[in-house]
Amino acid sequence: MISPVERLSDLSEQDRGTLVKSGIDPEAKVSGSFMLADHSTVHCNCSDPEVEVLPISTALELHDGLRPYWRRLIDDNENGDPDGGYFIRSKAGSTVTYPLQACLYLAEEKLTQNVHNIVVAEEGSTLNILSGCATAPGVRSGLHVGVSEIYVEKGATLSFTMVHNWGEDMAVRPKTSIVVEEGGTFISNYICLKPAKDLVMYPTAVLKGKGAVATFNSVFLATEGSCIDSGSRVILKAEDTRAEVVSRAVSMGGKIYARGHLVGEVPGVKAHLECDGLILSDRGLIHAIPELEAQCNDLEMSHEAAVGKIAQEEIEYLMARGLSEEDSRSLIIKGFLSLDILGLPEELKRDMEETIKQADSEGAM
Repeated sequence: MISPVERLSDLSEQDRGTLVKSGIDPEAKVSGSFMLADHSTVHCNCSDPEVEVLPISTALELHDGLRPYWRRLIDDNENGDPDGGYFIRSKAGSTVTYPLQACLYLAEEKLTQNVHNIVVAEEGSTLNILSGCATAPGVRSGLHVGVSEIYVEKGATLSFTMVHNWGEDMAVRPKTSIVVEEGGTFISNYICLKPAKDLVMYPTAVLKGKGAVATFNSVFLATEGSCIDSGSRVILKAEDTRAEVVSRAVSMGGKIYARGHLVGEVPGVKAHLECDGLILSDRGLIHAIPELEAQCNDLEMSHEAAVGKIAQEEIEYLMARGLSEEDSRSLIIKGFLSLDILGLPEELKRDMEETIKQADSEGAM
């Protein structure tokens, strides 16, 4: 059990290390931060008057049940009352200078964690959220069900980066729905290089206002014994809306089902879906499932999907310039996964590189 802390930097050295590897830097300058450990909020702080960060239970009481938002996009009554979660709101017209950090953490073995989160980027605001989901050192198994409802109001921009760092026997079930209003922009970056045993997620964004934009970037690495079933869906319901869904998947013995679904409902929309897979073990599997659904004429939607292996000539090219074969393979994989996402701690980037190198070494055996 983790006791409440005033600052994330007050956590134990082990827990701080796990947070950094999950995209959360306890020492970083942020606008606010939140942490749920098992079923309890152990930290919630906000230093920027233009943003609000609250435990979901407090927000429900303070804001009259969050009636404009609560369970409007996802009704999770079948899961009962949530164990916790967060409410994050950027105020209308504001530009939140520093990112906001949120962490969902399992510290107890074989625990079920059921959370419900609500994020609102009010009209004309700009907000950047770094979210980390992780298990404590020594915790291998459990169940995480995370419901998130995200609202991007007129002219707002929300960037949401999530890093998953789960134990090897975890089952993970995120459920996310997003609605983007006129002129709004939603950007999702998702990284999972230390996969759970069983991960299923399929976030859906609805572009309901003219000129709304949604972008999903996903990066997966599946080691032997893991199964990742993930994708993104965008429904373009208004004129001049735009969407892009890009995924990079590497199997080193695990199974990856990479899905993508674009639905064009009105003329004049543009959307592109791209899924690239790199399979490095005969024991692995990558199944790319791109879908385009056009419900009218005069729209533009396209998709690309490719699965292959590392080309030997690429390895030989790098080896000729002084790299070892192992370092050459790792560098190619790193470049393929495109890990240079802004805002991630340097220690996390180094840990990602080590994870790739170790997984590649084991997968090539």
